[in-house]
Amino acid sequence: MKFRGLIFANLFRKKLRLALTIGSFAVALFLFGLLAVVKGAFSQGVEIAGVDRLVVINRVSLIQPLPFSYRDKILRLPGVKLVTFDSWFGGIYQDPKNFFPQFAIDDENQRQVFPELEVPEVQWKAFLNDRQGAIVGASTAKRFQWKVGDRVPIRGTIYAGTWEFNIDGIYQGKRQADDETQFWFHSKYLEERAPVEAKGLIGWYTVKLSSPDDALRISRAIDEQFANSTYETHTDTEKSFALGFVKQMGNIGFLMTAIGTVVFFTLLLVTGNTMAIAVRERTAELAILKAVGFSDRFVLLMVMAESLTIAVVGAALGLGLAKVFTLMGDPTHGMLPLFILPPQSVGIGLGIALAVGAISGLLPAVGAMRLRIVNALRRV
Repeated sequence: MKFRGLIFANLFRKKLRLALTIGSFAVALFLFGLLAVVKGAFSQGVEIAGVDRLVVINRVSLIQPLPFSYRDKILRLPGVKLVTFDSWFGGIYQDPKNFFPQFAIDDENQRQVFPELEVPEVQWKAFLNDRQGAIVGASTAKRFQWKVGDRVPIRGTIYAGTWEFNIDGIYQGKRQADDETQFWFHSKYLEERAPVEAKGLIGWYTVKLSSPDDALRISRAIDEQFANSTYETHTDTEKSFALGFVKQMGNIGFLMTAIGTVVFFTLLLVTGNTMAIAVRERTAELAILKAVGFSDRFVLLMVMAESLTIAVVGAALGLGLAKVFTLMGDPTHGMLPLFILPPQSVGIGLGIALAVGAISGLLPAVGAMRLRIVNALRRV
């Protein structure tokens, strides 16, 4: 640390070049942060999926319904603890841009199957006693400044007309990654107003198991039970279902890796070239340092320290800007339920920046270390 002044003096020798190099790191790490946010938003369901839950959908596709009568048949299978169901509503609040997921839920078993989504007991009881009642996630409530007691009109797109709901409660997730954007209302309310052809049908089932070890056996039993029927089923673990849903959006992980690789390889070339030029400009000074007694190891570490300092400052600036950007709210208007920069991504970003700084500074540092005093002074 006693040579800190010397290191900073060398760094600030060319202020514009220093600013541009740090800016390159900042832009690269800002991009990395945003990619990590997007990847986390798409994969959140996979990471937090319950190991003791199965999802049963129509074999044709998720948008095709299933009969309500399947519930009791699934519940009678050995190893099945609870069964609940949901139906997609797809309404619009004020403007089509105000997207948030709305589900008609089975109010009898919703909380037991999804205990990680907590609703105060008083609010849940009020919801049960109100046919037009609704429970909304904390994130969506904050977004639209809704509070308990508000009356909210939603215009149906699948189910025609304007539907009025009373906000009876607000749920919160136990974990940071839990989805707090959903809007729940009674399936019985939907059944009352749905067209004749939609009555007696639901969207999909979620099955809670007595033991996660029975997942494969029960999945097969469910699908075999409804094989060759009008409404055949496809059953998967909640994690596999979430992973399949993410894959429909494209390979986000590969996209992130490809973009990140190109950006950091370019950054490596830029930083390496910058450090090489800086070392060549100071050939005489490095020779004098060696002549007055500074070791080759000291010269090596000094050049490496300059490169790592640039990397750390640039990374901190870029990741800090990415964090501030996420704190400003979700710019996708609800399309990404989770819009946060996780701490582990920050750590990975810093690690990559340090690796780039070390690699880009290594060759110039080794060149400076091997510099012969006589040859260097001859160039002056």
